[in-house]
Amino acid sequence: MKITIVAGARPNFIKIAPIIRAIEARASSGAKIGYRLVHTGQHYDKNLSDTFFTELNIPQPHANLEVKSGSQAAQTAAIMVAFENDLEAHPADLVLVVGDVNSTMACAIVAKKMNVAVAHVEAGIRSGDMTMPEEINRIVTDSITDHFFTTSVTASQNLLAHGADKDHVHFVGNVMIDTLLYNQSRFCKPAFFDEQSLEIRNYIVLTLHRPSNVDDPLNLKKLIAGIDSLANGRKVIFPVHPRTRSMLSGLDIVTENIYYCEPMGYLEFMYLIGGSFAVITDSGGLSEETTVLGIPCFTMRDTTERPETQEIGTNTLVGTSIENLERLFTEFLQKPRRTAGIPNLWDGKASERIVDILLRK
Repeated sequence: MKITIVAGARPNFIKIAPIIRAIEARASSGAKIGYRLVHTGQHYDKNLSDTFFTELNIPQPHANLEVKSGSQAAQTAAIMVAFENDLEAHPADLVLVVGDVNSTMACAIVAKKMNVAVAHVEAGIRSGDMTMPEEINRIVTDSITDHFFTTSVTASQNLLAHGADKDHVHFVGNVMIDTLLYNQSRFCKPAFFDEQSLEIRNYIVLTLHRPSNVDDPLNLKKLIAGIDSLANGRKVIFPVHPRTRSMLSGLDIVTENIYYCEPMGYLEFMYLIGGSFAVITDSGGLSEETTVLGIPCFTMRDTTERPETQEIGTNTLVGTSIENLERLFTEFLQKPRRTAGIPNLWDGKASERIVDILLRK
């Protein structure tokens, strides 16, 4: 079986690493399986892409399509054109896509139009928010997918409710957690940790990049000022996404507790998350990692496609207003931490299950 694996953005790299490791392990045991790795270039900042290949021991991609940024339509179209050329030159039995970025949808469409089977890892998750580009990517990808690999029973139920063949829907667990558990002993302290006199369980990590939070300058300024205030003397470590940095550059914001830094590699960032008091974020994936690490997470969004992180894990859905965050964070400080657990099959073996299923097809 010849598999083309597609990666385009930071979350994709984290998800493909254990899948590649599982494929290589089965191939070394005599299974007839191999892969070709295609990096679309959707994320091209070194701290958002190249670093992850090195840290997670991902082989250099067989091809980098070097698409880079653009509008939603322009980027998607460029990925489709470039990937069609690559797939024509290097035929595959299966194209495997992960997550919900533009590369996921674009390459799935190309594969199906070329009559190549598509496997979607992290299929079936839904936020219900059609203003999110990722939601559209998920729906389109899942509408043409052949093999669905889900992170939760809820995701599987979403697919079945919309007509997916139950024999093609596989609840396998979470490949992002495969990477987390595999690398946990390798997490390393960022250089600024001691310079900033950070103490374990006495600092907050902040990440913001979604349009609803960062595109309105006045709202962004209000959010940053409010988070600086609620920190109440705790340091807030803010690795600034390139999108957010461009919005902050024109704002005159004075803060006492926030330390701004560049995006970090995976091993340093997860060390930072694992030692934190709490995380404030608008990322969906980070709520999965904090759930497994047992770190309270406050998600600055109105909806989540990962309800299990609320129901079982440590995630609190806040909305996008600083007033909601202040209220919920104050309640958190005043109450004992609620009991949380780890969702079923988030055990570090999801990638092995995926490869075993593909080999049976």
